[in-house]
Amino acid sequence: MLDRPAVWDISSITRKEKIDFLSLLPGFSLSPACEDLHQEREWAVFLEFLRKYERVAIAKLGLYELYILPPDEDSKFGRATVLYQVKEPKLRPSQKFDGLKIAAAEISSPPGSLAGEASMSNSDLIEDRISAQQRYPEVIGDYSCYLKAIGSNRLGYSVGPNRSFERNYVTAHPSYLKTLGQAHSSWIFGAIAELVDNSRDAKATKLEVTISMIYSKTASKDIPMLSVIDDGQGMSHSDIQRMVSFGHGQPETDDPDHIGRYGIGFKTGAMRLGKDALVLTQTANSRSIAFLSQSLNEGRDNLEVPIVSYRRTGQYMEVDASVHDEDSAKYNLKIIKKFSPFDKYLIGEKAGIFNAEGTGTQIYIWNLDEWGSTYSLQWEAGMTGGSSFHQGGIFIRSRRIRSRPGQISQMVPLDYSLKSYLEVIFLDPRMKIYVQGALVKSRPLAKSLNNTVVKDGPVLGKPVQLTLGLSQLEWEQANCGMFLYWHGRLIEAYKRVGSMIHNGDCGRGIIGVIDVTDLMDDSNGHVWVHNNKQGFQDCEAYAELERWLGEKADEYLDKYVDKIQLPVHKSELSIYHRFCYMKPFNGRCEMPEEEVEKGLITISTKRHGYNTEGPNESRNRFSEQASSELEGISEDDTPNESKQNDVQLSHKRPRRRLTRSSSCGKSADHTSNP
Repeated sequence: MLDRPAVWDISSITRKEKIDFLSLLPGFSLSPACEDLHQEREWAVFLEFLRKYERVAIAKLGLYELYILPPDEDSKFGRATVLYQVKEPKLRPSQKFDGLKIAAAEISSPPGSLAGEASMSNSDLIEDRISAQQRYPEVIGDYSCYLKAIGSNRLGYSVGPNRSFERNYVTAHPSYLKTLGQAHSSWIFGAIAELVDNSRDAKATKLEVTISMIYSKTASKDIPMLSVIDDGQGMSHSDIQRMVSFGHGQPETDDPDHIGRYGIGFKTGAMRLGKDALVLTQTANSRSIAFLSQSLNEGRDNLEVPIVSYRRTGQYMEVDASVHDEDSAKYNLKIIKKFSPFDKYLIGEKAGIFNAEGTGTQIYIWNLDEWGSTYSLQWEAGMTGGSSFHQGGIFIRSRRIRSRPGQISQMVPLDYSLKSYLEVIFLDPRMKIYVQGALVKSRPLAKSLNNTVVKDGPVLGKPVQLTLGLSQLEWEQANCGMFLYWHGRLIEAYKRVGSMIHNGDCGRGIIGVIDVTDLMDDSNGHVWVHNNKQGFQDCEAYAELERWLGEKADEYLDKYVDKIQLPVHKSELSIYHRFCYMKPFNGRCEMPEEEVEKGLITISTKRHGYNTEGPNESRNRFSEQASSELEGISEDDTPNESKQNDVQLSHKRPRRRLTRSSSCGKSADHTSNP
């Protein structure tokens, strides 16, 4: 006797007329013992499908082959008939022996393994290598209701429960779509970047991002719809199934030009931008339409994702019978037209964008994310033929600046302007990107800097290369920091390191550019990048990278920025005696305070660190430093009323803060006559 599994996997569904020996098989009846009303309805839909299309569902349990038939029209609808037969295993001649017939005879009657309560799943329904999700989407759902086997009169015996084991199958509740969108809850442009990444991976040369109005039958008014259209390679039926499925394994080979890794980018991006998304894609030989929708699945217990695929036959596209039949395609297309703004004419119009033999992918998203009583995104159409000041754009309505350690500037267009973000999103731009019809002018950062310096060095034994320089644009906007790229894609922008963190104005205008692909993809298959591609995980590699970047940034500050040129002569030695070294807040100062004359320069900038020397040590050190710097300057070199040949000496700003009393509010760290 074979153990009865708790789950029956349907291996195929075929036409009843193809099985001519059903009348010769024994059988029994099954009636559902469903857990809820939804399972009861789904069981009824499944049986109705079998009866309407005269189909038979086939399940295989060990040596048994079960044939599930719908009830007759005049019988109770909820009960199905199950016929069965024993299949002899295919053995090599040396394995055949007489005992096999005896064993088969012992299990030729319905075993207890088929009796009792069982769970039945149609997750693997296939016919001719085609899954039921592809062939019969109208019966897709949760059919895991329990079936109670009741012995038929023809068998002459009853069967009792005999549980052996149970397997749990994971189902996805529609609310999971909303959960996926939370991956980009902190910054909505990260969701658009996921779609842009997919276009780049598809080798697209042109990408258009647009928000326009379209009439919604459901809302009975015009609503905004975001479209992302590229001319890439397109996707086959299996590719688009993979795209709308929930995750897949990482690529076996590491392609440095490929950004996608986790298999969830489209879903997290689309569901953050809106509730409903339609994908229309075309390759040289096929065309497919997929519909990922929260509106369609509202109130359901399981997800339905309609897909319709066509294949090229001559000059025309016909339903691809290798993945679903025409009835299934019609059903899925009907669902798409019912729950979306698209009808057959609009779908045909959008398909015409591909031209006769063109390829690419079009993504349309509507019921966009909201910000209060309006939408999170703000868009401007722009003027045709207008100047750059009249071009359209897409913005984050709140105009909020992203939080960064040490950030003081409120002028960061990259945080709220899509065009500004897409200008620097790729280290090596390879496709033309249009936003609201206006071309985005790519701005490779490393090539737009002045006084550039390239720093090479190992981090955890892996080579990295950092380009540092000054940007006039970023200086005017009071920005600075590192731009970290991974696989050529921007992950972090304006990351402050070293002394930039402790002083908001320190390093103003200094920009660093680095690609950390080799460092963040280790040899064990770990990828230290968040799945939303907007940051790095807290790991040893990232900590060491921060330390190394801080050191190189401070070296650049010391050499190229943190210097001043001041005229100095002997009479200015007294400036080192103008400090008050009394303890602060003692309420009195024994040394008379010297007034600062007009035209004096006061410098008190400090990058990092604190003074650990006492007042006397600091005073003596400054006096010795000034004396040594003025050695060799003769009396003739001293400026007077008739001679203005000032000697230029280089002084670094003192990094250590000098203590002062509360009464010496006008004292300075360093003063000099201009």
